[in-house]
Amino acid sequence: MLVLAIDTAGVDCSAAVYDSSSREILGSVVDNIGKGHAERLMSAIDEALAQASCSLSDIQRIAVVVGPGSFTGIRVGVAAARGLALSLGVEVVGVTTLEALAGAYFEREPSSNVVVAMDAKRGELYVQPFAADGSPLGEPQALVPQDTAALASSLSADLTGSGRDPALGAVSSAGPDRFDISVVARLGAAKTATDGRPKPLYLRGPDAKPQTGYALPRI
Repeated sequence: MLVLAIDTAGVDCSAAVYDSSSREILGSVVDNIGKGHAERLMSAIDEALAQASCSLSDIQRIAVVVGPGSFTGIRVGVAAARGLALSLGVEVVGVTTLEALAGAYFEREPSSNVVVAMDAKRGELYVQPFAADGSPLGEPQALVPQDTAALASSLSADLTGSGRDPALGAVSSAGPDRFDISVVARLGAAKTATDGRPKPLYLRGPDAKPQTGYALPRI
């Protein structure tokens, strides 16, 4: 099965083509652009397909990163994945940023529990614990750093992600999380496809809110 994986949930705009039969990444593009995912995504997909020497018509499943992460970036990726899946008549699955970070951790440390913690700013972390076999030990949630550290301690688990340092008492994180598109592709290939379409995962509302007191009356 050929899987097209895409990620626009963070600072990267990424696309990869993965062959689940050979377990190989056939083509991969990762651009650390920060913003402008909507303008870059389709060309990144074209480049990944060209590296893999295949076309969109060869793709049998699409995997997309659904968050939590950049509010606008997530919407770009999910909308593109849904549209491509609909036009191609193929399966589409969602992979969370927390799953992607856990998957990357287990490639390095395959035998220990881990609590993934992403720095969500405003004194919060996006958190989810995972067992050593990769299965989740709880639902994604927003926690303060102290509660995140307590959760990791209760599970005898390591911490990974940009929220690790704040959970351990640092003032700030080392930098934004990046989601390995090859990990996203492998996780997407392994997921059980359902009839439901992937939806953005937001653990809190957007930071930008409309100003009150300036709305025009409806007529």
